[in-house]
Amino acid sequence: MLFYRAAVDLSRSTLNYLAGLIRRRRKAIGSTWRLLNPGQQALLVLVHLRKGETFPELGAGFGVSTATAWRYVEEAVMLLSARSPKLGQALRRARRAGLHYLVLDGTLIRIDRIAADRPYFSGKHRVHGMNIQVIASPDGTILWTSGALPGKTHDLSAARIWGILRALETAGIITLADKAYQGAEGPIRTPYKGRNKPESQKRANRSHARLRSPGERANAQLKSWKILRKLRCSPSKAGHLCKAIAVLQNHRVTQAAQG
Repeated sequence: MLFYRAAVDLSRSTLNYLAGLIRRRRKAIGSTWRLLNPGQQALLVLVHLRKGETFPELGAGFGVSTATAWRYVEEAVMLLSARSPKLGQALRRARRAGLHYLVLDGTLIRIDRIAADRPYFSGKHRVHGMNIQVIASPDGTILWTSGALPGKTHDLSAARIWGILRALETAGIITLADKAYQGAEGPIRTPYKGRNKPESQKRANRSHARLRSPGERANAQLKSWKILRKLRCSPSKAGHLCKAIAVLQNHRVTQAAQG
């Protein structure tokens, strides 16, 4: 096997943040010694999430077994996912921040599955995957991500399953969404549908898209982490991975804003 030096486009602050979570976890469970220290484990995890390297590649690069690399990643993902806000908590934060509206959008996380796995096949995207719902602020900051549902699940159905529509109505926050959510009750606002629309509806749709598009960049931020471009693990882990990456991504944004 050949070895080479490589870089990962994340800051030292992100590494220190994750290393701190791992260090506190080890202290809490009384783990006195491991092959990699918290900083090295954090780097291994970030390489996996950001660059999508496999567990055998991680093991070879960091001098640990494939099983150990897997355990390190599983531990860190669960630590990060646990710090992801619940839906109600995220909406309360949005209200306190004075956000005038939110953006709701679904994204499909591709998975490595065969044609026989029909529940995971998305007819819209023509690939196998898992449906994830994302709520973002108007500027694209990720506020909340849902768990994962099979790819055949329609966005509106997913929103109802996760209780998003009911929570938004309780919070009383106007939320912009695309045509996949037409028919949603509560404060959801979707574009006008149909052909030969009057000019007033066309103008309204253009304004709707202009306001919604920055918020929809949240999904692009998630998928800038290569692990989410095509999962080769259990589909049930897609939700935890998205929540973990959302926590890391928001930490990056906060640190960048602070200079």
